[in-house]
Amino acid sequence: MNEISPLPRPERQRKPDWIRVKAPTSEMVAETRKLMRAKNLATVCEEAACPNMGECWSKKHATVMILGDTCTRACAFCNVKTGMPRAVDPMEPQHVADVAIQMGLEHIVITSVDRDDLPDGGAMQFVKVIRALRDQAPNTTIEILTPDFRNKHERALEMIVDARPDVFNHNLETVPRNYPMIRPGARYYASLRLLETVKKLDPSIFTKSGIMLGLGEERLEVHQVMDDMRSADIDFLTMGQYLQPTPKHAKVQEFVPPQGFDAYAAVARAKGFLLVASSPLTRSSYHAGDDFAKMKAARDAKLARAAS
Repeated sequence: MNEISPLPRPERQRKPDWIRVKAPTSEMVAETRKLMRAKNLATVCEEAACPNMGECWSKKHATVMILGDTCTRACAFCNVKTGMPRAVDPMEPQHVADVAIQMGLEHIVITSVDRDDLPDGGAMQFVKVIRALRDQAPNTTIEILTPDFRNKHERALEMIVDARPDVFNHNLETVPRNYPMIRPGARYYASLRLLETVKKLDPSIFTKSGIMLGLGEERLEVHQVMDDMRSADIDFLTMGQYLQPTPKHAKVQEFVPPQGFDAYAAVARAKGFLLVASSPLTRSSYHAGDDFAKMKAARDAKLARAAS
């Protein structure tokens, strides 16, 4: 009888030294996790296995993920679980405000899973969270990182913009050529139009978007994405290294060295973004509070120059 050899395990690429971080073990990390569980809240820090979680949580920074922890899509880069989400929690806005107050947050980032099952894509829950924060934590600035509200974004955006978040972030994630493989449920130009619409509805709201590098994109493709973002009047560009969460997800095609990120940042600044964050460990909400202050100062300086 022939023995059946086990199938070889998929080989994982070894991360270079510049992408390695320490596991989150501080007391503040444990306290933050306990608080989130007590309030029945998810964080994208945990769900997306963010490499910066230890650093951010140690500094009382966390990105709250509303509308549950289950996404209706299955993007090839994302570690958030896919399936049929639970019902929207009516207490979630209050719980987010409680977290902001208890953590003493000066700046909070609110994101969500995709909720294609909801008539408004979850837009009203964003509105309720913003209102709760404005009412109970009026000194906390608010940054939202939204899904694309596929096929319903015009009404969704009107509702959210009317609630006046300080920063509206929606990530393009990658170059258009990669969308069928990496982000099959989304459309590149629809995401661009979403951000452009926010700026037209309220020019005072900062707009922000990010892409991952290391998914096989070409340099000129990245430059074109920058041009597309500037055409949509996006203020802030973030660029970070894609990391494969599990063997089932899209493979890393390249680990871009820090010098490569610096070179892209120089090009982006020349194209006119108010602010650029570009490094292997950069993520959408990494240093978000500090970056908001920098972006505000950059706009004030730009307006002062125009007036002089």
